Amino acid sequence: MAEVRKNEPKIDADEVLAGIVEWVSIESPSHDAKSVNKVVDHVEGQFRDLGLTLERIPGRDGFGDILECRTTPEMSRADVKGILVLAHLDTVHPIGMIDKDLKIRREGDSIFGPGIYDMKAGGYIAYYALRHLVRQGKKTGLPVTFLFIPEEEVGSPTSRARIEEAARGHKYALVMEPGRDGDRVVTARKGVGRFTITVTGRASHAGMRHEDGRSAILEMARQILRIEGRTDYARGVTVNVGLVRGGTGVNVVSAECTAEIDLRVPSPQLAEEMAHWFLNLEPIGPDVEVRVEGGMNRPPYQKDAGIADLFGKAQAIYREIGKELKDVPLTGGGSDGNFTAALGIPTLDGLGADGKGAHAAYEQIYYSSLVPRTYLCTRLLETLD
Repeated sequence: MAEVRKNEPKIDADEVLAGIVEWVSIESPSHDAKSVNKVVDHVEGQFRDLGLTLERIPGRDGFGDILECRTTPEMSRADVKGILVLAHLDTVHPIGMIDKDLKIRREGDSIFGPGIYDMKAGGYIAYYALRHLVRQGKKTGLPVTFLFIPEEEVGSPTSRARIEEAARGHKYALVMEPGRDGDRVVTARKGVGRFTITVTGRASHAGMRHEDGRSAILEMARQILRIEGRTDYARGVTVNVGLVRGGTGVNVVSAECTAEIDLRVPSPQLAEEMAHWFLNLEPIGPDVEVRVEGGMNRPPYQKDAGIADLFGKAQAIYREIGKELKDVPLTGGGSDGNFTAALGIPTLDGLGADGKGAHAAYEQIYYSSLVPRTYLCTRLLETLD
C-alpha cells in the first residue's frame, strides 16, 4: 500500500506545526466565553474556506459557542452515516500563561504552549487531514462532521446533548484528544463522577459556649476519611476530595462546610454502585446534616468489538508507514469520547499529537509525532466506509 502512494504530496510537518501554533496563540480558558469564541471564529473561517457546511450554536451559561462543520455531498464517496470528529477548543490555562510559564517555543523535539497538547494540536491535525485530501482532489470514504466543543475541560455541560445527538447519526467517532506514550491511542476510559457534599452543623462561640456548637468541619473531616477510603486500586476505583471550604472565623464553631469530590470508575456497574453510595451518605457525628448532590458526569467508555475493529483498521493504516500502533486499554481521564462510546458508537480516542504535560506548566507536543498522527487521521477519513 505504501508503494502505491509514495508519489502523493507529503504531509508537511512545518505547515502542520504553524497551523497548530496559530490556534494555540489564541488563549481560551473554558470559563472565558469571549476568548474561546475568538478561537471558534478562527476555526470557523478555515473550515468555511474548505467549503464545508457550518452551523454555530450560541453558547450559554457563560460558555463559548459550539461549532459544527459538515462535508458536503460532493466531498465524500457515500451518502450514509458517517464519521464524527470530536475536538475541544477550550483549555485549563488562564489568560497570560502564554507570556509566562507556557511561552510558545521549541526545544529540540518539544513544542510548548497553553493547550497545545490538550488539545489544540489534535483539533488542527483533524482540520489539516481533511484539507490534505481536498488539496489532492480526493474524497472522504464517508460524510464527516467536525464538532468543536467550547467547555470540555469542565465536563461539557452545555455540549453533551449536542454530542450525543450528533453521535447517533454517525457510524464512527474519532476523538482528537492527545496521543499517549509514543504510538498509542485510547480505546477505553473510566467514567467520571462529580459530587458536592454540604455539612450543616451549629455555630457557637469557640471559647465561651464551645459545647453548644456542632462543628461542620469536624463532621466533614470524618466524612473525608470515609470517602477517601473508598479508593480501591484493585477494582480501578479512585476517589479524590479535591476542594474543601468551611467556617467563618477561627473563634467560631463552624456551621457549614462543603467538599467537592472526583470519582473515577471503569464500568457501568461500579458507576451505579458508587453513585448510590455517595447519594446515601449519612452523618457520623450527632446533630449535623449531610446533603449530597451530583452524579456521573461521564459514563465509562469500554472497549467492545466495534471499538476493537476500528482500532484494527487504524493499526493497518499505521503499518503503511512502517509503525506499530498500540492502545491504552484504560485511562483515568475522561473525554467527550465517553459519551459516544456509551451510545455504542465505535470510538477511537487519543488521535492527537503525542507529548506530555496536559494541564501542566510544561505542556508540550513532540514534533516527531506530527506527520504520523496526521497521516493516520487523513487515512481514517479517506478509508473508513
